[in-house]
Parts: sequence; structure tokens; C-alpha cells
Amino acid sequence: MNMNHLPSLRRRKTSSAPALKRRTLLTSGCAAAAAALIAGCTTPPSLTPAAPTAPAVPRTAPPDISMATTARAYRLDAARHLYALNAGRIYKGKMPPMLYAVAVLQVDIDKRGQVLATRWMRAPTQAPDAMAEILHIVRQAAPFPIPQRLGQVTYTDVWLWDKSGRFQLDTLTEGQLGEESP
Repeated sequence: MNMNHLPSLRRRKTSSAPALKRRTLLTSGCAAAAAALIAGCTTPPSLTPAAPTAPAVPRTAPPDISMATTARAYRLDAARHLYALNAGRIYKGKMPPMLYAVAVLQVDIDKRGQVLATRWMRAPTQAPDAMAEILHIVRQAAPFPIPQRLGQVTYTDVWLWDKSGRFQLDTLTEGQLGEESP
């Protein structure tokens, strides 16, 4: 079989070993330089720490004391307590007509203001992120006001959750846009 009519094969046949070695080294060097150049184009890691979702509030003062005589009255003290600890998360003004989640949570508080248990009366299962955040907010808020006259109390509140992650409690809500005024 005569391969003289194929120029590429003819050249390869006549090339010397040192020229082939030089070409291989040159190709490898170019590939390494290109890889180094591409690696140098990455963004350096940020030295700024990520902001926490809910800032921690240092607790040095003893918990407040609630003089409520009913669970409904205690609910107001608990709502004020949650608002004070989460001021940056409270939705200001009337809530939008379409809420991301509406949740009803029952919370058991012991005589020291600690959370004993929580139970969903209406869980926003379509918004698992809101469910997790509500439970986190409640647990981080302990100790709640001490239920002085009740000893232990179970209270229920409705959480109105906006898609921004801000909320209002039904106990202290400013209402909702589109509502009729009485």
C-alpha cells in the first residue's frame, strides 16, 4: 500500500524524535499555562462573615414577670416578648392580602418561662421553611415572661407570615390590606 499521497503521514515518517519531543513539551507547557491562567480567574473567598438570619439577643436580665390570670391574657405578654426580641422581623403596617403562611401554634410554658412543648394546631405544610423558623423563634425566645399567677400556661397564637420572612402575630396584628374597617 503506497501512502506517499497522504502528506500528513509522509511528514510523520520523516520527522525526527527530538522534534516530536519538543512538540509534546510545547503542547504540555501551553496546556499547563492555560490551566494556571484559568485558575487565577476565580473570585477570591469573601472575608466577610455571613449575617445570621435572626440576631442573637444577649440575656443578662432576668425574665419579665407576667401577672396574667388567663391564658388569653398571657398570650398578650408572650406576643410582646416575641416582638421585643424580633423587632427587625416584624412586618410593619398592614399585611398584604396574600400571605405566604398562616400558622396556629400552641406553646406550653413552665413556671420559669421555659418552653415545655409546642403543638401545631394549623401547620403551614406548604411552607416548611416558615414552620421551622417559627419553631426556632419560639425556642430562642425562652425564657418567656414568668406566669406568676398561672404557674404553668398553655397559650395559642396565630402567626401571619409574609414571603419576606417577616411576620405579625394575630394578638398584635395591624390588620391586612383589603380588609373592611368596622
